[in-house]
Amino acid sequence: MSAIDSFLKIFLPKDKVFYSLFEEVSNTLVQMGDTFRNALHEKDLAKRDAMLKTLEEFEHRNDEITHRIFIELGSNFITPFDREDIHYLATSLDDIADYIWGAAKRVVNYQIDDRYNTLQAFADIISKSIAAINTSIHGLRGMKNLRDITASCVIVNSLENDADDLLDATMMKLFNSGIDPIELIKQKDIFQMLEIVTDKCEDAANVVESIIIKYA
Repeated sequence: MSAIDSFLKIFLPKDKVFYSLFEEVSNTLVQMGDTFRNALHEKDLAKRDAMLKTLEEFEHRNDEITHRIFIELGSNFITPFDREDIHYLATSLDDIADYIWGAAKRVVNYQIDDRYNTLQAFADIISKSIAAINTSIHGLRGMKNLRDITASCVIVNSLENDADDLLDATMMKLFNSGIDPIELIKQKDIFQMLEIVTDKCEDAANVVESIIIKYA
């Protein structure tokens, strides 16, 4: 190996580490989404709350991986795509985990009377959104199936619209139901938090779309 080759090797990305780290984040998000959905379909409230509390561990795990991404970003001279895009993508994926955990804590703390099964409906939308994001994140490595990546992002955007409609419809029902004002405030807080989760999923999908437009 020549001196020039040895010098250049120093600046090559280490085993495309960013792809691996992003895939690790998205895989953990899938676990969070599936656990969240399964918990909110659980009829036994004690079991449901216990399942929801396990999401804290997943959230901490994603915090650690996100921190590793930022460390790599500071130490790697060459990156697979713009440093700004790496930062945006890492932040948007971390936000999804943060808001799922925030919603889970509210479900446990508030113990609302979910008369319209809105929690289950939101959990289904969130789980599907995260699955689509996972597909798009894994597609970034090599960017060989751009149609699949784009289709996944479209799915996330469509599901975010479904979440908006679900929130509006549920709030209209609640305001017309004569529900206790304190209960109404608690439910509004939870459902708005869940809708924000879908917003964060859309944000991540938008970052992925921006990346493939630049580099595909």
